[in-house]
Amino acid sequence: FLKTHPFAVEAYFETSLVLTFAIPKEQLENLIPQCLELDTFQEQWAFIAVAVVQTKGLRPKGFPKVLGNDFLLVGYRIFVRYTTSGNKRLRGLFILKSETNKKKMEFLGNIFTHYNYSTADLKQTVDNHKIEIISSNSGFKLSINTDSDKIALPKSSPFNNWKEAKKFAGPLPFTFTYCPKNKKVLMIEGVRQNWQPQPVQVLNYHFTFVDQLNLKSIVLANAFILRDIPYYWKKGKVDQWTK
Repeated sequence: FLKTHPFAVEAYFETSLVLTFAIPKEQLENLIPQCLELDTFQEQWAFIAVAVVQTKGLRPKGFPKVLGNDFLLVGYRIFVRYTTSGNKRLRGLFILKSETNKKKMEFLGNIFTHYNYSTADLKQTVDNHKIEIISSNSGFKLSINTDSDKIALPKSSPFNNWKEAKKFAGPLPFTFTYCPKNKKVLMIEGVRQNWQPQPVQVLNYHFTFVDQLNLKSIVLANAFILRDIPYYWKKGKVDQWTK
C-alpha cells in the first residue's frame, strides 16, 4: 500500500536538466513491462532520458515549507505510452533507476515509490553558465553550457529541429509502475507550472548505469534545462490492465 504513492507530494524545481538518448526501438522493448509500449519517433527510435533535478522543499502536499527537504535527484527513464482500461491513451515514463545525494531520500523514496533509489555522492557546481554534476561512486559525470542563444542539436540527433526535439523533453505528465502478479498499473500524474525548456550544449558526459544496459547505436538526441518550476505529484491511481 505504501508504495502506491498514497498522498500527493510537492516540491520546487530550482533546475531540471534532461538529456534524451535515442536508441533503435528493438533494444528497449525488453526493458519495459508488457502493459506499456515504447513512445517512438518515426517508428524507429525509442528514448531513454537521464534527468538531474535540484529540488527544494520536497514534502507531502499541503505541509508547511519548513518541513520540506532539499535533494539532488537523478532518474533514468524510458519514454512510454499506456492505454488505460477506459481506453485513454497516456504518455509518460517508466523509471529504471533513481539516485539521490541524501540517505533520507533513498529511505523514504523506497518506502513510498517503486523508483529504485540509491544514494550517491552527487555534487552539482555552477560556474557562470557552466553546470557540472559528478558522482564518483555511481560513475556519473555531466557538464553543460547554457550560454548560447543558438545551440545546435547534437550531430547524431534523429530530430530535424528543436521543435521536434521538444516533444521528447521531460518531465512528462505520467510515470507508470506495473505489478505483473495482479496486472495492475500504478499511474502517477505530475502537475507542472512555468514549463519552458531551454536547449543546452552538452560538453561531456558519462553514465555508468546507461553503459551497463549494453545498448547499441545509442545517440544523444537532445538536452534541455528548465528553471524555477513549481511542481507536484498527485496521489497515485491504480488501473487494471485488461489484456
